[in-house]
Amino acid sequence: MRQFLRLSKILYTIWRFGVLKVIRDSLKPGLIKVVLTVASWLTPGSYTRGESLRLALEALGPIFVKFGQVLSTRRDLLPTDIADELAKLQDQVPPFSQVKAMSLIEASLGKKISEVFSSFDEKPVASASVAQVHFAVLRGTDKYPEWEGKQVAVKVLRPGILPVIESDLALLRMLAGLVEKLWRDGKRLKPKENVDEFDTYLHDELDLMREAANASQLRRNFEGSKKLMIPEMYWDLCGLNVMVMERMHGIPISRLEELKAAGVDLKKLASDGVEIFFTQVFHDGFFHADMHPGNIFVSVAPESFGRYIALDFGIVGALSDSDKNYLAQNFLAFFNRNYRRVAELHIESGWVPKETRVEELEGAVRAVCEPYFDRPLKEISLGIVLMRLFQASRRFNVEIQPQLTLLQKTLLNVEGLGRQLDPDMDLWKTAKPVLERWVDQQIGIRGFLERIKDEAPHWAKLVPTIPRLLAQWLDKSQNQDKDATQELMLKLLLEQKQTRKLIWGSILFLSGLLGGTLFTLTWLS
Repeated sequence: MRQFLRLSKILYTIWRFGVLKVIRDSLKPGLIKVVLTVASWLTPGSYTRGESLRLALEALGPIFVKFGQVLSTRRDLLPTDIADELAKLQDQVPPFSQVKAMSLIEASLGKKISEVFSSFDEKPVASASVAQVHFAVLRGTDKYPEWEGKQVAVKVLRPGILPVIESDLALLRMLAGLVEKLWRDGKRLKPKENVDEFDTYLHDELDLMREAANASQLRRNFEGSKKLMIPEMYWDLCGLNVMVMERMHGIPISRLEELKAAGVDLKKLASDGVEIFFTQVFHDGFFHADMHPGNIFVSVAPESFGRYIALDFGIVGALSDSDKNYLAQNFLAFFNRNYRRVAELHIESGWVPKETRVEELEGAVRAVCEPYFDRPLKEISLGIVLMRLFQASRRFNVEIQPQLTLLQKTLLNVEGLGRQLDPDMDLWKTAKPVLERWVDQQIGIRGFLERIKDEAPHWAKLVPTIPRLLAQWLDKSQNQDKDATQELMLKLLLEQKQTRKLIWGSILFLSGLLGGTLFTLTWLS
């Protein structure tokens, strides 16, 4: 019954805000399209199609708002006017009861609020669809006397959120199935896969221990950084629905006048932001994937002046080595205007059918990208470039890659921040050195040395066993018949195939190193 009532509300909402017209225009010809045409005549009010979708999502509640926010980043899927309108969605949710929040915190900590905190702000400083945040000051303990007087932020999960999410996700899956069946481009856009990915993000956000672990990993990755700060987690006070972290002081990055008044160099800030993003993606393969202005602050404290402060780590992205390699080569090919290589990478990765002609795909990519080079950021939108690229490649049956949704979303956030801070910043030139450095680390001499270092423990285990194995083989070859000897030799060869590779690789590497050293010494003399 609850599902039926919720579905009834959804149907009423999409009728009320004229979404039926948007759906009708996207359907294949048929009886359903005729029915929706008749129903849309009775729609109250008049909205553009982007406004219709945005207003309907806002009316349906925080989960649909969040889904709309995710969709707004998929400019490869949506027309520009709809994507622009969905980008206006604001996830401002009224806070839940202060008494309930304090009760949840006490239940998680197993202690009274007054026993853990010397002061606690009952009024939340921030409230979103999944959780809200309170400021507090810690008391010291016998185990952690250094906690005394530490300012912290306490994040507490919204009560009863899981059943609401599960119910709405079930409805989203049903709607995705209808889109796939009825929309002309439904299968190519993979709506079910995108809902599944959204499901993963949401459930990750519901586990505050996971969020704390994400923050800890990012903090470790940027330890000693002069560009980015991540709050420290107080692990003894973290649980599934409560998280306590270091309180960070700074100016929200959207308050440009305050940043200017504080003396922050906005051009350097924009450049640092791009470098931070590409470092997370290509060096660490682990990146903050919710970098909207509400989650980014700038420190103005003397000891950390001008550094970024990242908050809210519920959504992070991770890339495999193959993903990083593919993306880095694509970006570098774009920056070098090597459109043929971009086309080859699409075919090699399986994003387009193997029989696709490289020359045709190369021409399509060139037509999209060439007009945008050598322009300042204020004159271009990477979102539009991506959208046009996917539109141009649609005739080549390019498949949408759901695993890269977060990356694209974050890249668009970074672009927005860059445009806000420095409209004249050249995104390409700022990012290119980071990518080239990463490629050098992966396939250059430094990368080779790093891989040898990683393999050293394996070598240390295998290499000392070689004399014993050879002695066993010689001993058995003298005392066994020919067939048994051949069997043992085969076994030895199979088992030590990796060892032989390592030995020959070591010999070749050391020979090359010795030869290079002798050549260098001779040349210097």
